[in-house]
Amino acid sequence: MRAVGEAVGFAVRKIVTGLFMSLDGIVEADDDWQFAYFDDELLAGSTAGWARAGATVMHRHSYEGYDRLRVEHPRSPTVAFLDEIPRYVASTTLDEPSWPNTTVLGGDVHEQVTQLKQQPGKDILVLGSPTLVRWVLGNGLLDELNFSVLPIIVGSGVRLFEDMDMPAGHVALTLEGTSTLASGVLQVSYTPTGVRSGSEHRD
Repeated sequence: MRAVGEAVGFAVRKIVTGLFMSLDGIVEADDDWQFAYFDDELLAGSTAGWARAGATVMHRHSYEGYDRLRVEHPRSPTVAFLDEIPRYVASTTLDEPSWPNTTVLGGDVHEQVTQLKQQPGKDILVLGSPTLVRWVLGNGLLDELNFSVLPIIVGSGVRLFEDMDMPAGHVALTLEGTSTLASGVLQVSYTPTGVRSGSEHRD
């Protein structure tokens, strides 16, 4: 029997991430240490990932940050990318998003994200939102984990795998590819295996 929303003849969409991370695991957005590495080569890697995406999912905090970017820097390449695709925000507190083509995922986020995966289309990109990345990983919904590891030690900030709810105790990863940029940035791609369902997490 076909699942609800599953289209005949289409492969299930993948949920993927693209994160900038320091060598000591900090993923908190901060131009003070990230900006120096944003050259043409790194931008090309990001835009290659954007080209694969047909939608994005984020938390409210990340959505509000990108919405401010849209207002303050309307010609930003990131804004241009986000303007072209549907945006989904996992939140119980956001009622009426100001950015057109934005949908709030309010009720059962697990079910709604699963249905998005079953629709035809390109990848679904989890943009920013470290807590949401942890949630999709812990709930077995993440298909591809991509990092750009910047050659810097920050010391403090939000770490991707802090306080992660993992009922299985661990997540095995398969290395799919690596590349090293001239700046020293290491781009790494993994696919998770053996993930079990965890608890729902929204803001």
